Amino acid sequence: MKILLVFDFDNTIIDDNSDTWIVQCAPEKKLPIELQDSYEKGFWTEFMGRVFKYLGDEGVREDEMKRAVTSMPFTLGMVELLNFVRKNEDKFDCIIISDSNSVFIDWVLEAAGFHDVFDKVFTNPAAFDSNGHLTVENYHAHSCSRCPKNLCKNVVLVEFIDKQSQQGVNYTRIVYIGDGGNDVCPVTFLKKSDVAMPRKGYTLQKTLSKMSQNLEPMESSVVVWSSGVEIISHLQFLIKE
Repeated sequence: MKILLVFDFDNTIIDDNSDTWIVQCAPEKKLPIELQDSYEKGFWTEFMGRVFKYLGDEGVREDEMKRAVTSMPFTLGMVELLNFVRKNEDKFDCIIISDSNSVFIDWVLEAAGFHDVFDKVFTNPAAFDSNGHLTVENYHAHSCSRCPKNLCKNVVLVEFIDKQSQQGVNYTRIVYIGDGGNDVCPVTFLKKSDVAMPRKGYTLQKTLSKMSQNLEPMESSVVVWSSGVEIISHLQFLIKE
């Protein structure tokens, strides 16, 4: 039985947010005020659809976007971590659950040669239309009130584990590596043997520490990280157990 590693993408695998990074392709590297102001909480994907349309209308092409996205830096120690996971593929299954989009994640993994490390990527589907504009859709519909309309990471995780289990694949534990507010939902459903790994100083870590102060106990253990190298040493500890 393997350990399941669940990764977020933005500010976890890469050290920035791909959706805000792409704004550097815009004229003067900024969006018009009315476009910025059109964002409604919980409707980020729809907002990004408008951003991509604006970029397309301004003549920003696929190759320019790809150059920008693949120039994003990986988070410290993440390249080492992904190489470690690849070397130990008999011990880990590895998935991404991200609120980015399939085009950006594909570009980054392909450019860095890490596609093979991940068994599955769950994210908002994106594609270039006949006008050369990038379009993005919601990943799914769900009824979780805590999560943005387009994606509940916990629903995705539970469905993946159920599917795997139907095919006879069960995991000794889940290790969830993330940073953001939308990682809170899946993390609070982790079990006793599982490990939540929030990035130090980011929303997920702050929220979990508030929860523990409010005596809202988590079943899983919580291990904070700043570098992928720290995650490696914890994984080495887990596989020795």
